[in-house]
Order: sequence, then C-alpha cells, then structure tokens
Amino acid sequence: MKILLLVQKEQRVILDRLYEGIAAHADCDLRWLSREDQANLRRYFRRNVRVEDYERIVFFLRFKQEIRQVPFIRTVPNLVILEHDACQNYFPGKYQGAFSRHYARLPWARVISSGYTVAQKLRAEGTDAVFVPKGYDQTMLRNLGLERDVELAFVGSTKSSVYTERRRTLDDIAAREQLLITRTASGDEYLRMLNRIRFFISADAGIGEYMIKNFEAMACGCVLFAYDQGEQENVALGLRDMENIVLYRDAAEVSAKLARLRADSSLAARIAAAGQSLAETQYRFDVLGARIAQALVPPLRARRPLNWIDKLRQSLGI
Repeated sequence: MKILLLVQKEQRVILDRLYEGIAAHADCDLRWLSREDQANLRRYFRRNVRVEDYERIVFFLRFKQEIRQVPFIRTVPNLVILEHDACQNYFPGKYQGAFSRHYARLPWARVISSGYTVAQKLRAEGTDAVFVPKGYDQTMLRNLGLERDVELAFVGSTKSSVYTERRRTLDDIAAREQLLITRTASGDEYLRMLNRIRFFISADAGIGEYMIKNFEAMACGCVLFAYDQGEQENVALGLRDMENIVLYRDAAEVSAKLARLRADSSLAARIAAAGQSLAETQYRFDVLGARIAQALVPPLRARRPLNWIDKLRQSLGI
C-alpha cells in the first residue's frame, strides 16, 4: 500500500523509530512538515502532493492546526488521522469536546487513537476509530543493568495545564514518601536516569490512557507504579496489577504497595522483569509501527461528494 505520512518537524517527542516501523510495512512517503507547512495545508498540497498517487494519506499533525483547516481537509481523499492527544477530548480543558466535533465534520476519515477507552468512545460517537497504543523507542531505551540507587522517582514535565492532576498526585505522594521529581535531557541522560530508578511513579491522573513514559520506564527495568486508568484500558494493554505493573488510585495506595515491595524484594524483581518483557514484546515502536500499518489496510468509509462551496474553494486554491 502506498501511503503519504505527514508528520511534525518540530515535535518534542522523538518518534523516528515509530515512523520507520510504519515504513517497514508499507510503501511510505514520509514528509516532515514545518509549522508554516502545517498552518497552510492547502498550499503545501498544491505545491508538493499528487493525492492520486496514494492509497492512504496519513496526518500526524498538530491538532490545533487541523481544526483551523477543515474546509481543505474535507477535500483530502483516503484520509487517516493518527492522534496521540485525543484523550484531551474527555477531560476539562481547551480541547474538551473539540476532537469529537472535528471528527464529526470528517466522518469518512479513520482515526487511529492511542487510547483504548478513547477509541471506544469515539466509535460510539460515530467515528471510524482504531486503537493502537503509545510505546517506546527500542533503539534508545533499555535495561542497562545498573545499580538502582534512586528508590522512588518521577521524570518528566508537570508544568502544562494538561498535567494539573499529575502535579497534584505527585505532591500527594511526595507528602508521604521520599519522591524525587526531576527532568533530564532526552537521550543518554534520560536512559541512565531511568536505569537508576527502582520504583518509577507515573501520575497520569485524569488522562484516561497510559502515556509513553510508562512504557519507557518498564523497558528500562523499573517497577512501574501507574495511576490506574481503568479495567478496560488495563485489559487492552495486558497490564496486571502486582504482576507486571503496580496500579494505584491515591497516595495511600502507593504507600501501602510500596511497603509491601520494600519487604518483598523478590516480588518487586518479578514485577520489574514481567513489565520489561511486556514492553519489549508489545510496545516497541517497531511493533507498533506494524500495527499502525495494519490499521491502514481495511477499506475506509466512502467520502461524501464535495459540495459546490468545497469545489469552488478547491478550484480557487483557497
């Protein structure tokens, strides 16, 4: 299948291995779009794309740019949208409900969502939604077998308004336990920090799905304490409490389970090993790239014929 994959040039998370995973299973024309390109997709397509050359055109672009350009996007055939932030549709914030409204205007497009529950909700609303989870870069992150001299830690951002609940949850845990909250540079510094941590605290309260950081910590051999995103999400991802992950709903549960694992180091070691194995077999970017490529194959819904306004805009290039 010949696909055009349009991705963000200035993206904070490095997803190159994910794109390579997709390209390994499809005839993939990968394009990196600048902020300027994303802000004027009509112009980019007019100058650079022959849509008839592709069986699927995949957007993995900034959502706030997509929603400003629906009149043009409605003219793009064989459209698939890859989205890692649609969870914001279902919690308070500036994008609450925005994803639902956007996809309702593009009912023929397929949406590949990184949240199982999110995909279920979007399907119930009429969207052609498919679940493929987040994962980790297998070429950058692994268990180095280092001494784990940091017992309990979180590595990552807490400043965005999206992470208000994350910050509150971490503060609650820090009030009870010696919790290191830190940030590192990406690459080797991040790899080595994860390999020093025995118990990694993931605090994605209110998000509704598991972020990339969870899979990165598991792959590096940490015992992952993750805020429980619910039974459906856990079953879909193969997460089993106190077997390959430690799930919690509040700081008191963190303390109780932490005390148990401090007293039973062999159980902690088994959970870490099982979590690492799960990440390595299911959540590597090359594995997920193959799943995304598979999700592109089934026939898309028929696109509604363009109305006269869409045709006029298309002919005038506006």
